[in-house]
Amino acid sequence: MANVSRPELIASCGLYCAQCGKHKKGKCPGCGGNEKASWCDIRKCNLEHGYGSCADCAEFADPMACGKYNNLISRVIGFVLRSNRAAGIARIKAVGCEAFAAEMEALGAHTVKR
Repeated sequence: MANVSRPELIASCGLYCAQCGKHKKGKCPGCGGNEKASWCDIRKCNLEHGYGSCADCAEFADPMACGKYNNLISRVIGFVLRSNRAAGIARIKAVGCEAFAAEMEALGAHTVKR
């Protein structure tokens, strides 16, 4: 049986929540539905602007130029997860949400690795 991609589970920052261990265990609904993630400036900004992810932002071509995206908490999370979230955002911009989700599903990955 083929894996089903779920573009609605792309996080604001470019992670793919559908392949995250916490989501798979039912302990996290993913970025969009996670009301406990009120600490996340990236999520807040996306919600305020009605963006699906930072790939929709017209203000910053490179999300690393955005202070909300490239802040201390985000850098720590990226380091811990060995994640290149900006590469995920670039990929979403290049191929779209559906294709990005399908690629991540096929890889079984929740992040583009460094």
